[in-house]
Amino acid sequence: MNRVFTISSAAVLLVLLISASAVIYSKYCSRLLFIDIEKQERALDQYEVEWGQMQLELTTLADQNRVEQTALKELRLVMPLREKIIYVKP
Repeated sequence: MNRVFTISSAAVLLVLLISASAVIYSKYCSRLLFIDIEKQERALDQYEVEWGQMQLELTTLADQNRVEQTALKELRLVMPLREKIIYVKP
């Protein structure tokens, strides 16, 4: 009877050690994933800031007055005379 108790307690101890090791490994993996998520969130925040800056720049560059000034100065385009404009109906 004493020998059965020893084998049984050894088996329980082994299962307990395996279970504890699994919990520790699971917690370690969880921390690694959490660290990766935090890095990705910081990168996302940076991309959102960059996106906002690009939207602002696009708004500035696409402003009608800026387009017209660029067409006049750099491309030397001029508005055609009203008589020369042809309207096409769809």
